[in-house]
Amino acid sequence: ELTPQIQPDEGVTYASKIDKAEARVDWSAPALEVSQLIRGLSPFPGAWCDVAGERVKLLGARVVDGAGQPGQVLSGFTIACGDGAVEVTRAQRAGKKAMSADDVLKGLTLGVSIG
Repeated sequence: ELTPQIQPDEGVTYASKIDKAEARVDWSAPALEVSQLIRGLSPFPGAWCDVAGERVKLLGARVVDGAGQPGQVLSGFTIACGDGAVEVTRAQRAGKKAMSADDVLKGLTLGVSIG
């Protein structure tokens, strides 16, 4: 039982469509920023990165302790960022369903670093 109120046109902004290139994870950014990007774009359009030439959509993440070169795989699905590290908790490979990071890693080798 809400009464509608007319909103002023002043201060209105338009948010343009997020391009897929903007959703690519920049591992040189601080871990908090990377984690927020991943969680903010989940599930659609989804932040993504290249793993061994395959595009992987990242759907969940959290900031964890760790340091290394940006994009360096520290352990499991924990990736070093420009400042700190991010643990990917949920991901989706091309043509597959969304899975926990542990399940994704059963069929995907990350290597030393990812893009």
